[in-house]
Amino acid sequence: MTALITGASSGIGRDIARLLAEKGVRLIISGRNTEKLEELRQEIGERRVKVIAADISDREECRRLYREASKYDVDILVNNAGFGLYGRFANTDLETELEMIDVNIGAVHILTKLFLADFVRKDKGYILNVASSAGFMPGVLMSTYYSSKNYVVRLTEAIREELRSSGSNVYIGAFCPGPVDTNFNDTAGVKFALDGISSEYAAKCAVEGMLKRKTLIIPTLAMKAAVYGSKLMPDMALARIVRHFQSKKGEKN
Repeated sequence: MTALITGASSGIGRDIARLLAEKGVRLIISGRNTEKLEELRQEIGERRVKVIAADISDREECRRLYREASKYDVDILVNNAGFGLYGRFANTDLETELEMIDVNIGAVHILTKLFLADFVRKDKGYILNVASSAGFMPGVLMSTYYSSKNYVVRLTEAIREELRSSGSNVYIGAFCPGPVDTNFNDTAGVKFALDGISSEYAAKCAVEGMLKRKTLIIPTLAMKAAVYGSKLMPDMALARIVRHFQSKKGEKN
């Protein structure tokens, strides 16, 4: 089997790559940091890993990544690349938010659509979209990021039902963790109010959930309770609770 992993230079993407390599999966790893990708390639083994550097905030780069990766008969797509931004919506930088939308939504949409068509023709394949527990809540003080992850969750659920109703063997699922100890925090400019899980543990939960063909993969009982409990709360009350916790993040140390 061959897996394409975006955002593989660090964090969850890097650790998913390591786990899949341990299972004998050949890898195509992608991202913008070529040096980090090459380090991971050397660690895992040059013959088992292909590096395709790409800036998937650019739509044509997404299409190029698809064309180049498709030469290796991809069986697993992991849409992992993404980033966040903290602050009031009236004050945050528009260009940064537009780039976030391009990466967190646009790239996921393009790559999912292109590879899904191939997988449906073959009637096999796995698509794992790395979303977030944020995708179930109103994102006060991180509104664009939360909204982008809601898009990923709902897109994944909709496609899953289309596949199920048509009798397809293709899998699609969304990984929805809470805080994870990665460089996401530095990029977003936050310090989480709650302790995060390690990226190694997050990757383990993601891969195991994918192989068990779960549609929504939510690690830890506490985060499951938070996600499912949020569905029972009035929207305004939930927004205020989220704002309370978000305001504790503040600017990064």
